[in-house]
Amino acid sequence: MRCLAPRPAGSYLPEPQGSGQCSTMELGSLEGGYLELLNSNADPLELYHLYDQMDLAGEEEIELCSEPDSDTINCEQFSRLLYDIEGDEETREAYANIAELDQYVFQDSQFEGLSKDIFIEHIGLEDVISESVEMLEEAGQKSQKRPFPEELPADLKHRKLAEPLTAPVMTDTFLVGPVIDSSALPCPSPPALFNKEPTSVQTGLEETVLTPAPPSGSLLSCLSLPAGPIHIIPTLPALPQGLWQISGAGTEVSSILIYQGEMPQAPPSSNPAVPSLPKSPDRPGSTSPFAPAAADLPSMPEPALTSRANVTEDEMSPTQCREAGKASRKPPKYPERVEQFCRSLRDKYQATPAGPEDILVEVDLMRARLGRSSSKSLERELVTLDWAEQQPASGGLPGVLLAASDGRRPRETQVIAVLGKAGQGKSRWARAVSRAWACGQLPQYDFVFYLPCHCLDRSGDTYRLQDLLFSLGPQPLPGDSEVFGHILKRPDRLLLILDAFEELEAQDGLLPGASGPMSAAAEPSSLRGLLAGLLQRKLLRGCTLLVTVRSRGRLAQSLSKADALFQMAGFSAQQAETYVECYFEHVGAAHHRERALALLRGQPLLLSHSHSPTVCRAVCQLSQALLEQEEAAELPSTLTGLYVGLLGPAVHDSPPGALEAVARLAWELGRGHHSAMREDRLPEKVRAWAVAKGLVQPCPGAPETELAFPSFLLQCFLGALWLALSGEIKDKELPQYLALTPRKKRPYDNWLEGMPRFLAGLIFQPHACCLGALAGPAVASVVDRKQKVLTKYLKRLQPGLLQAGRLLELLHCAHEASDAGLWRHVVQGLPAHLSFVGTRLTPPDTHILGRTLETAGRDFSLDLRSTGIDPSGLRSLVGLSCVTRFRAALSDTVGLWESLQQHGEAKLLQAVEEKFTIEPFKAESMKDVEDLGNLVQIQRTRSSSEDIARELPAIRDLKKLEFALGPVSGPQAFPKLVRILEAFSSLQHLDLDSSLSENKIGDEGVAQLSATFPRLKALETLNLSQNSITDVGACKLAKALPSLAASLLRLSLYNNCICDVGAKSLAHVLPDMVSLRVLDVQYNKFTAVGAQQLAASLRKCPDVETLAMWTPTIPFGVQEHLQQLDSRISLR
Repeated sequence: MRCLAPRPAGSYLPEPQGSGQCSTMELGSLEGGYLELLNSNADPLELYHLYDQMDLAGEEEIELCSEPDSDTINCEQFSRLLYDIEGDEETREAYANIAELDQYVFQDSQFEGLSKDIFIEHIGLEDVISESVEMLEEAGQKSQKRPFPEELPADLKHRKLAEPLTAPVMTDTFLVGPVIDSSALPCPSPPALFNKEPTSVQTGLEETVLTPAPPSGSLLSCLSLPAGPIHIIPTLPALPQGLWQISGAGTEVSSILIYQGEMPQAPPSSNPAVPSLPKSPDRPGSTSPFAPAAADLPSMPEPALTSRANVTEDEMSPTQCREAGKASRKPPKYPERVEQFCRSLRDKYQATPAGPEDILVEVDLMRARLGRSSSKSLERELVTLDWAEQQPASGGLPGVLLAASDGRRPRETQVIAVLGKAGQGKSRWARAVSRAWACGQLPQYDFVFYLPCHCLDRSGDTYRLQDLLFSLGPQPLPGDSEVFGHILKRPDRLLLILDAFEELEAQDGLLPGASGPMSAAAEPSSLRGLLAGLLQRKLLRGCTLLVTVRSRGRLAQSLSKADALFQMAGFSAQQAETYVECYFEHVGAAHHRERALALLRGQPLLLSHSHSPTVCRAVCQLSQALLEQEEAAELPSTLTGLYVGLLGPAVHDSPPGALEAVARLAWELGRGHHSAMREDRLPEKVRAWAVAKGLVQPCPGAPETELAFPSFLLQCFLGALWLALSGEIKDKELPQYLALTPRKKRPYDNWLEGMPRFLAGLIFQPHACCLGALAGPAVASVVDRKQKVLTKYLKRLQPGLLQAGRLLELLHCAHEASDAGLWRHVVQGLPAHLSFVGTRLTPPDTHILGRTLETAGRDFSLDLRSTGIDPSGLRSLVGLSCVTRFRAALSDTVGLWESLQQHGEAKLLQAVEEKFTIEPFKAESMKDVEDLGNLVQIQRTRSSSEDIARELPAIRDLKKLEFALGPVSGPQAFPKLVRILEAFSSLQHLDLDSSLSENKIGDEGVAQLSATFPRLKALETLNLSQNSITDVGACKLAKALPSLAASLLRLSLYNNCICDVGAKSLAHVLPDMVSLRVLDVQYNKFTAVGAQQLAASLRKCPDVETLAMWTPTIPFGVQEHLQQLDSRISLR
């Protein structure tokens, strides 16, 4: 066996052999040695024997074989070796695995003999003296195969050594002798035995048995040991009382006797005693080179390290061992400094005041996933799921945090991302997570650090990991090295929350594959390097990282490798009303609650915008101000009017130019992807006014020198206000900030995504009640000039040519503008067919789209698949009289039908059924096939319960059906599709190789399909390409084809496995296919024989236009000859 333990180059290790001889082999490369050790059949137990015996010798060499070794390794050398290889990631990974072997060997039941005292600090003395004789008998009969750790009893810690013991050795609590017959030896008295002068002798070791003395039993009065010196390691003052003889068949022990009694103290002597086991300066009591000190590997998590008591062997006593054994069975108690810091952290989160913005209405987190981008780029984007596909996160907050634990590898960081639009409540939810931990709801974490990313947007300086945790967050708490060391040891007990991650979009190097971050926790680095190390799972490996981020932006795309993705759902209409009720109760104005709800219901657009908690709170604030005036109150009909109403009263007592200064700062920060700022960026008077009026506020928990806008929408409104008032922005540049037309080089990247709507509202709404109320009449001329520029730009747009997302943005801008001429232009330019496939339709989008269609005065058809539209929005759109046809997800539509039927709305149900269509239908997943089956089942159920059978229009009018599940799911889903095929009596095109999917339905699938041909009377095109059809399937197909003789025009069997037998069967049926025009049998396996049969049959079919027959198994000369005979044969 080759010994591959890590050591300096050029050193040698002896190899124990069965004969007691050893050979030496030079260690290979260090990195290869680690990896080879992990993959070899080397027994780690033997490696421990070698190292432990070298440790016993200290500085001297120990003779393990006939030829002495020339080199050894001690703990100090090994520590230096680890320091040299620390920078190598692959080697460090291998070392972590080797360190796990250390724990494995410490728990191994094969430990028997001398080294019991090495590990005595890990087991209590009670455990030692309670072991039975049967355990020793089993030791002699055990298998050579090493059991797995989980198969071993936890309390077995015996050890078997490799060479014979020529002299008895006295350890801490045990006396061990060689395997000999003690009957031939004299029996010295115990005092003479223990007063014997110890002598330093190098011995070879073979097999010894470590025997604990029982607490009671037959005690002898004599100790039988061989002649010779006795080695005593004086670390314990006493031995167990009594004497016990062990012998018997099967134990391989002739006679070993252990004296149990007080050990007489040896008189002081100048002769040196054999020293105790050498102790590592960093790891007391640990002598194995496989158990490095924590300082050797600062970034290694605790599961890779072995546990040691922080006492030396010389300080241990039997009482201490017994107490240590009892304490080990209790849950670990953290140091006082750690517990004190944890309490302070909990108190900080519990003491955070809850204002109106923290009124929490339970909002579901929906599971999300990323899919392939629709563009040509390789980036993945958030998939828009249909309403029925959206799955709320089960189990509440603990369920969200445990969502990615399945399949998680040990010491692997868990990344959970929560995405959502601005103002959806992500930050409030993140703060609620920290408060939940402070209240004891997340016991799996010892520490939770909440870090708003605006506190981390710093550049230029270098920081350490402890700075990120203790100094840079809100209301920092001082943490010493002891607390930080505990965090490094148990990163799996740490939850780190990075809130508003989009604040760091301006930072480079955070994306995967960026410049390598630092690899050690103690190394100073930039904040960018620290965050990159966390995201790339190179720092605090094993922790849980919770990230909240806006759903659009490149940092959201960089989280594609997150273990779990969730999306913030926002408020439903009912939840918005609940929030209004809670708000007025919180501010002590419960008497206004009903009137506030009436105001909100009177403005359907604002009610739909209340899907966002931020807008809902703004509506509550304006409603409160209006209701306190005791006048006829009415909410505005636009978002622009809402924020003008909120800011209007604040402007009356503002310092000169204060609003413009705040608006300019909002614009500049938005251009840099920031929402926070230092307070010195505003003049003192302006800052005091802005804070008093709520335009800016101190960052939650951050130092007083930092301010932030209370909401993202308010920053968007102020940025639009600056564009409307500024003379620095050229008029011709203004249209680009609406972001309605794509540009290859645009200076504005639309980070302030709500700004275009506010800009249109501020420019086009009547001056007196909008922009004039904020800036006065002096800006009227500037605004008029900009209005003309935007009007010219918007009227040049053709709504029918815009993408779905930009079309929706144009509709919102036109609504905010409240300009009749602009609205008329947009409505008249809408195409008759509107497709929003893959574009998320939020409640405000649904409302504005429905209002647009109603005012158009003509008919439309809608495609609402993959939009995530909610049931109420779907009902409002498809119930419009101007919508004559619509497509939506089958599951969503069936759910709508069931809801209408339950509420007794038979007339609307019939209208919706007549409008719904699935033409053409493409099955791309098992869910598509199941949804189609559910639709057919609804029709069959209704037909059986009604006197007059009535087909659903969607089933009756389906003419094209495509099947594209691929070679894995295709064979499984095709039988389900075949069972419902006969329901589509008008089916004309059946494509079983859509998008070159290679469904591979095989011969069995062809047989099932052939049975449905008599019911498919209208089938004109049948594509069976690339489906692994052989002669068996071709023969079955040929027998069933006459059922389609009157309708089938095109048949494709391209790239299958049809040979001559199958070609012959097709040639036989070909003359009967009177309507067939095109037959494609290219890339099959028939030979010239099959080709000649097909060509001969073709001459009997004058109506066939093309026979595509090229295949590599036919000689080219034969194919050319057949083509010359009949030009309808195609060889392309």
